[in-house]
Amino acid sequence: MSAPATPREIFGQLAGLISAGKWSELPELYAEDTEVEIVFSPVPPRRIHGRAELRKRFEALEASDAVRLRTENIRIHETGDPEVVIAEFDYEGLYPATGRTFRTANIQVLHVRDGLIVETRDYHDHLAFAAADGRASQLLAALDQQG
Repeated sequence: MSAPATPREIFGQLAGLISAGKWSELPELYAEDTEVEIVFSPVPPRRIHGRAELRKRFEALEASDAVRLRTENIRIHETGDPEVVIAEFDYEGLYPATGRTFRTANIQVLHVRDGLIVETRDYHDHLAFAAADGRASQLLAALDQQG
Protein backbone atom coordinates (compact mmCIF):
# COMPACT_ATOMS: atom_id res chain seq x y z
CA MET A 1 0.00 0.00 0.00
CA SER A 2 1.51 3.31 -1.06
CA ALA A 3 1.32 6.55 0.87
CA PRO A 4 -1.35 9.06 -0.19
CA ALA A 5 -0.25 11.80 -2.57
CA THR A 6 1.22 14.89 -0.96
CA PRO A 7 -0.32 18.35 -1.34
CA ARG A 8 2.45 19.23 -3.81
CA GLU A 9 1.70 16.13 -5.88
CA ILE A 10 -2.05 16.77 -5.78
CA PHE A 11 -1.55 20.34 -7.03
CA GLY A 12 0.60 18.94 -9.84
CA GLN A 13 -2.23 16.57 -10.81
CA LEU A 14 -4.78 19.39 -10.59
CA ALA A 15 -2.70 21.67 -12.81
CA GLY A 16 -2.08 18.85 -15.29
CA LEU A 17 -5.76 17.97 -15.63
CA ILE A 18 -6.78 21.62 -16.06
CA SER A 19 -4.09 22.14 -18.69
CA ALA A 20 -5.25 19.00 -20.53
CA GLY A 21 -8.89 20.16 -20.40
CA LYS A 22 -9.87 17.03 -18.46
CA TRP A 23 -12.48 18.81 -16.35
CA SER A 24 -14.51 15.64 -15.73
CA GLU A 25 -11.54 14.01 -13.98
CA LEU A 26 -10.94 16.88 -11.56
CA PRO A 27 -13.62 15.98 -8.97
CA GLU A 28 -11.75 12.77 -8.12
CA LEU A 29 -8.99 14.89 -6.57
CA TYR A 30 -11.45 16.34 -4.04
CA ALA A 31 -12.87 14.89 -0.83
CA GLU A 32 -16.61 14.20 -0.76
CA ASP A 33 -17.19 17.12 1.66
CA THR A 34 -14.60 19.50 0.20
CA GLU A 35 -14.92 23.28 0.62
CA VAL A 36 -13.80 25.57 -2.20
CA GLU A 37 -13.74 29.29 -1.54
CA ILE A 38 -13.30 31.54 -4.56
CA VAL A 39 -12.24 34.56 -2.57
CA PHE A 40 -12.25 37.29 -5.21
CA SER A 41 -15.19 36.05 -7.27
CA PRO A 42 -17.16 39.18 -8.12
CA VAL A 43 -20.46 37.26 -8.24
CA PRO A 44 -21.79 34.30 -6.27
CA PRO A 45 -21.19 31.57 -5.56
CA ARG A 46 -18.03 32.37 -3.67
CA ARG A 47 -18.15 29.08 -1.81
CA ILE A 48 -18.76 25.62 -3.22
CA HIS A 49 -19.46 22.75 -0.88
CA GLY A 50 -18.89 19.15 -1.83
CA ARG A 51 -17.56 17.09 -4.68
CA ALA A 52 -21.02 16.80 -6.26
CA GLU A 53 -21.32 20.59 -6.69
CA LEU A 54 -17.79 20.77 -8.10
CA ARG A 55 -18.59 17.94 -10.50
CA LYS A 56 -21.56 19.92 -11.88
CA ARG A 57 -19.40 23.00 -12.44
CA PHE A 58 -16.55 21.07 -14.04
CA GLU A 59 -18.89 19.07 -16.29
CA ALA A 60 -20.50 22.30 -17.49
CA LEU A 61 -17.07 23.72 -18.33
CA GLU A 62 -16.08 20.62 -20.23
CA ALA A 63 -19.37 20.41 -22.15
CA SER A 64 -19.28 24.05 -23.18
CA ASP A 65 -15.57 24.23 -24.09
CA ALA A 66 -15.95 27.80 -22.83
CA VAL A 67 -12.34 28.29 -21.81
CA ARG A 68 -9.04 26.53 -22.28
CA LEU A 69 -6.37 27.03 -19.65
CA ARG A 70 -2.72 26.10 -19.42
CA THR A 71 -1.04 26.30 -16.04
CA GLU A 72 2.47 27.76 -16.15
CA ASN A 73 5.19 29.17 -13.91
CA ILE A 74 4.15 27.06 -10.93
CA ARG A 75 5.80 27.88 -7.62
CA ILE A 76 4.83 25.77 -4.61
CA HIS A 77 5.43 27.10 -1.10
CA GLU A 78 5.46 24.67 1.79
CA THR A 79 3.87 25.80 5.03
CA GLY A 80 4.29 24.74 8.64
CA ASP A 81 1.31 22.43 8.11
CA PRO A 82 2.20 19.24 6.19
CA GLU A 83 -1.36 19.18 4.74
CA VAL A 84 -1.18 22.70 3.27
CA VAL A 85 0.73 24.24 0.36
CA ILE A 86 0.41 27.58 -1.35
CA ALA A 87 0.67 27.50 -5.12
CA GLU A 88 1.45 30.56 -7.22
CA PHE A 89 0.90 30.07 -10.92
CA ASP A 90 -0.15 31.71 -14.15
CA TYR A 91 -2.98 30.75 -16.45
CA GLU A 92 -2.41 31.15 -20.15
CA GLY A 93 -5.98 31.11 -21.40
CA LEU A 94 -8.07 31.09 -24.55
CA TYR A 95 -11.79 31.65 -25.02
CA PRO A 96 -12.59 29.71 -28.22
CA ALA A 97 -15.83 31.64 -28.81
CA THR A 98 -14.03 34.99 -28.98
CA GLY A 99 -10.54 33.85 -29.95
CA ARG A 100 -9.22 36.10 -27.20
CA THR A 101 -6.25 35.01 -25.16
CA PHE A 102 -5.20 36.17 -21.74
CA ARG A 103 -2.63 35.61 -19.05
CA THR A 104 -3.34 36.00 -15.37
CA ALA A 105 -1.61 35.32 -12.07
CA ASN A 106 -3.29 33.09 -9.48
CA ILE A 107 -2.75 31.87 -5.94
CA GLN A 108 -4.32 28.79 -4.43
CA VAL A 109 -4.09 27.65 -0.83
CA LEU A 110 -4.55 23.91 -0.97
CA HIS A 111 -5.40 21.72 2.03
CA VAL A 112 -4.95 18.00 1.32
CA ARG A 113 -5.69 15.14 3.69
CA ASP A 114 -5.25 11.46 2.84
CA GLY A 115 -4.48 12.35 -0.77
CA LEU A 116 -7.67 14.37 -1.37
CA ILE A 117 -8.34 18.10 -1.44
CA VAL A 118 -10.43 18.95 1.62
CA GLU A 119 -10.31 22.73 1.21
CA THR A 120 -9.01 25.38 -1.15
CA ARG A 121 -8.95 29.15 -1.13
CA ASP A 122 -8.61 30.32 -4.72
CA TYR A 123 -7.47 33.80 -5.69
CA HIS A 124 -8.00 34.45 -9.42
CA ASP A 125 -8.21 37.65 -11.46
CA HIS A 126 -11.84 37.38 -12.55
CA LEU A 127 -11.75 40.70 -14.40
CA ALA A 128 -9.05 39.32 -16.70
CA PHE A 129 -11.23 36.28 -17.39
CA ALA A 130 -14.29 38.47 -18.08
CA ALA A 131 -12.38 40.86 -20.33
CA ALA A 132 -11.03 38.01 -22.47
CA ASP A 133 -14.50 36.48 -22.71
CA GLY A 134 -16.01 39.81 -23.76
CA ARG A 135 -18.10 39.99 -20.59
CA ALA A 136 -16.31 42.76 -18.70
CA SER A 137 -19.17 45.25 -19.11
CA GLN A 138 -21.71 42.66 -17.91
CA LEU A 139 -19.53 41.87 -14.92
CA LEU A 140 -19.20 45.52 -13.98
CA ALA A 141 -22.96 46.02 -14.34
CA ALA A 142 -23.60 43.04 -12.04
CA LEU A 143 -21.18 44.47 -9.49
CA ASP A 144 -22.84 47.87 -9.72
CA GLN A 145 -26.21 46.27 -9.00
CA GLN A 146 -24.82 44.56 -5.91
CA GLY A 147 -23.50 47.89 -4.70
